[in-house]
Amino acid sequence: MLDSLRLDEAVEFAENPEPRCPCVLLLDTSGSMQGPALDALNQGLQTFRADLIKDSLAARRVEVAIVTFNNDIRIEQDFVTADQFEPPILTAQGQTFMGSAIHKALDMIQARKAEYRANGIAYYRPWVFMITDGSPQGEGEDVVSKAAQRIRDEEVQKHVAFFAVGVENADMERLAEIVTRTPVKLKGLNFVEMFLWLSASMSAVSHSKLDDQVALPPPGWGTV
Repeated sequence: MLDSLRLDEAVEFAENPEPRCPCVLLLDTSGSMQGPALDALNQGLQTFRADLIKDSLAARRVEVAIVTFNNDIRIEQDFVTADQFEPPILTAQGQTFMGSAIHKALDMIQARKAEYRANGIAYYRPWVFMITDGSPQGEGEDVVSKAAQRIRDEEVQKHVAFFAVGVENADMERLAEIVTRTPVKLKGLNFVEMFLWLSASMSAVSHSKLDDQVALPPPGWGTV
């Protein structure tokens, strides 16, 4: 099984040796997201894909993975280049196991970077883009505090760029304690505008040199 996976990887990277720009979408699918918020999120994911694949270079360099979290942490989509990405239709239920989800996203990035290195593929600093309408719920505080410490360590070492977006009634103060970068509050249910911004940002990164600092467009879809 492992050998066949490695062979798939080798073929994938041989067919597309472009440097990779990995992005994990870490999406809250707890019960409170049910309804208009989840509908808007699903629509936003479709927009994200459609916009990314318009840029032929970004379509081959940007890799998208989706992890959802409620009481379960689920890999809805493992890393694929944007041109292979098919957004899932998400449903919502349960509590908000945010700390466990953060660990899962960072573990996936670590494993993906090892695959790049093993196959001689260059890569940009990975992004995690977390969207939540709440705060951690239903899991031990130690899980959350370890996740927050891990984000800080990874950011300091420039191993990852971790963004958090709060939707509707999200606890922005609690989010600010967990993530290093100031979380952004989404204006209404502007998911489409937010994902267009994310697509434009990923495209800009994918067109840059590997160690360049890229100036990101201002997030007009949210407030800090």
